[in-house]
Amino acid sequence: MKHFVVLFLLSTFILTSCASSSSQGSSDSSATYIENKGSDTIVNLALAWAERYQSEHLDVRISVTGGGSGTGIASLINGTVDIANASRSIKQEEIDEAQANGIDPVEFVIARDAIAVIVNPENPVNELTLKQISDIYSGEITNWTEVGGEDRPIVKLSRETNSGTHVYFLEIVLRLGNSEDETLFSMDTLLLPSSEGIIVEVRQNPNAIGYDGLGYVPDDLKMIAIAEEEGGAYVLPSIPTVNDKSYPIARDLYMYTNGEPTGAIKEYLDWILSPEAQEIVAELGFVPVDSE
Repeated sequence: MKHFVVLFLLSTFILTSCASSSSQGSSDSSATYIENKGSDTIVNLALAWAERYQSEHLDVRISVTGGGSGTGIASLINGTVDIANASRSIKQEEIDEAQANGIDPVEFVIARDAIAVIVNPENPVNELTLKQISDIYSGEITNWTEVGGEDRPIVKLSRETNSGTHVYFLEIVLRLGNSEDETLFSMDTLLLPSSEGIIVEVRQNPNAIGYDGLGYVPDDLKMIAIAEEEGGAYVLPSIPTVNDKSYPIARDLYMYTNGEPTGAIKEYLDWILSPEAQEIVAELGFVPVDSE
């Protein structure tokens, strides 16, 4: 009798497990999947959005990965993602390549961001002009004494070239917004693969200078106040200074789809631009698009 009871209970457990597994498989197979990839600046925000949205829409599964703006846009061009994240606008040559591949990129501004220039808290330098930052990263200025600091060599940190933040910083800071300028990062600039990598290096190295999205800068690092030109006001990055346009290194953040979105993708993008989702933008240190 005991042997029979054990067999009965074991059989019941197996059947229940199979039924549960079958039910789970059925649920997954009926779910709508959205593949979202690209900018490392946006990835934490995109993950927070996906987590909230999925908790309210149990029939939707959203995969979020980083890799850089270039990676996201390349995936859109190849037709392997539903939504590409980018911290820079898509280039004309990328649009041409996409269209040649039957892809029609459609742009959505989903948040705004300030790029903070950061140093170790031991560094006494608090203010820099855009020109000084340009000269530092191009190699014209190599010692902190040249900008009011201690006699220390400047260690320059940057994101890798595939990063939209790298491209934006090159065009707006190093080249001071001049499309004819061909200034490049100094050859001794250390290229790091992630925002977190820059944070770690600045935290450990009192000689370092780096840049990162405002939402990634921890409280234990120092942000530099920046003036557009010599004699101008020095401004720290914040949501108010981005909105009033007094902080000079601010940008839009983007999502791209293939053509005008429909169905679940449209519903998700509509939600991203809703007050609920834009509250998450502010919570993570970015600037909501509806706050201007």
